[in-house]
Amino acid sequence: MHILRTFGLCSALSIALLSGQASADSASHATQAERFLELVNADRLSVPVYGQVQQMFAQRFEQTRAPESKRALLEQYQSKADAALDKAIGWEKVRPELITLYTETFTEQELTQLNEFYESALGKKMLTKLPELNARSAQVTQAKLESAVPQVNKLLAEMTAELDTQKKP
Repeated sequence: MHILRTFGLCSALSIALLSGQASADSASHATQAERFLELVNADRLSVPVYGQVQQMFAQRFEQTRAPESKRALLEQYQSKADAALDKAIGWEKVRPELITLYTETFTEQELTQLNEFYESALGKKMLTKLPELNARSAQVTQAKLESAVPQVNKLLAEMTAELDTQKKP
């Protein structure tokens, strides 16, 4: 009986130690994910949304032909909109979920390697140039896409016509 109790205590101690290690590993993994998010300025991902909402309010202000004396009202509503966005998509709201997303997607070692890259001169250059490259890439794609739109629309019309004729007995 004494042996079973000792074995039980050893097992419980082993489980406690292993779960403590898993917890430490999990914390370390999360730390690497958080560092990655910091390096790639993930806290700024929602900035364009705030700008778009501010612009919507400003456009509505202009559309209503509100007098300049009412600009304080516009700014008051823009502040309220910012507060609503903070509650929904503020960094402190999305940060934990993004950390989880990245720890589920990348191993701790992969995140460490990514962090090392983005801390390097080349990684920093990549972060600086990426928004411009993405914008210019979208322009290239959009320009090329325009030439395909008439053909795609024609194919869509042909398919619709063919489906319509197949419906008839």
